[in-house]
Amino acid sequence: MRIALITGASSGLGKEFIRQLRREKLDEIWAIARRKERLLELSGLVPIPVRPISLDLTKPESIDTLERLLAEAQPHIHILINAAGFGKIGNYREISRSDTDRMIDLNCRAAVDVTLLALPYMNKGDRILEICSTAAFQPFPYLNVYAATKSFLYRYSRALRVELMDRRIKVTAVCPYWVKNTEFIPKARETEGSRAIRHFPLASRKETVVRLALSDSRLGLPVSTPGPVCFLHRIAAKFIPGELMMGLWSLIRRL
Repeated sequence: MRIALITGASSGLGKEFIRQLRREKLDEIWAIARRKERLLELSGLVPIPVRPISLDLTKPESIDTLERLLAEAQPHIHILINAAGFGKIGNYREISRSDTDRMIDLNCRAAVDVTLLALPYMNKGDRILEICSTAAFQPFPYLNVYAATKSFLYRYSRALRVELMDRRIKVTAVCPYWVKNTEFIPKARETEGSRAIRHFPLASRKETVVRLALSDSRLGLPVSTPGPVCFLHRIAAKFIPGELMMGLWSLIRRL
């Protein structure tokens, strides 16, 4: 059984990935997210059967459950997309410790755990997309933990790609800019410090981000910057010192 395994599948980029996977030769899509009722709505999106798997990946027992499901089904995972993740806007005083821990658990530990569970079921020509962020390219005050988690996932993806070259498995770190038509921005602003970032100029759309990410993945690119803003940001961060980049960010976020 040839499948795609997608985390964060009930909304946002994860749900859009399911829509656009109709072009792939798959027997089934395994859709993982916390909200079971949202998962049950996915079956009508694509002609491919969608298997809803309600798990909270911040909980270690959910990882154990996924490991058991994979061992029982023995699927061939052709595509793994780690799209589960969330962020909060605000300074260190305004974001609760529980939200901080959840960001680290979901954006870092869970992504690595799911990747490690999937790899034994992957072969030559299969693909991994780790959904990072343009925030991975520099430190971001008022997004400090979120940016740090995405930097972790970005560097993990880049190194894992090299380790998997002998198995011919492609790994792409997907680094989008703000995406305006998902729940991410409204959820990120549910803090006292939400006004720290006033506007989200030139934000992308999820349809474009997913289409470009899948195309870059098919090409085997190590990094996908699906849009002009994130591409320019990636280039700028290579040459401009971090302190200057944070200074520029301080000006931009007040616009």
